[in-house]
Amino acid sequence: MNESNPPSTGDVDLDTLSASIKCLSEKISMVQDAVGNLNHRRVQLEDKIEDAQKRVQRILSRLPEQSDGRQLNLLNEAIPPTTSEGDSEPTTH
Repeated sequence: MNESNPPSTGDVDLDTLSASIKCLSEKISMVQDAVGNLNHRRVQLEDKIEDAQKRVQRILSRLPEQSDGRQLNLLNEAIPPTTSEGDSEPTTH
């Protein structure tokens, strides 16, 4: 019978450990990059949400009181008057 001797445990263990540490270091670096990107995108989204909340608040502040029966153009867009003559002509936009 041929008995195989295990390789010297010092060399194999250190090589395996070194390879594992290198692999883990690369994965940690990738995770850190991903976390950095997520934080950057989160800050961008928070800024967009804050801007949207300000726009909504501006629109809400321009709403008439509930007792006021008048209409209010919230977007400050001029609405052209409609005439019966203009209805038959094609418009170009």
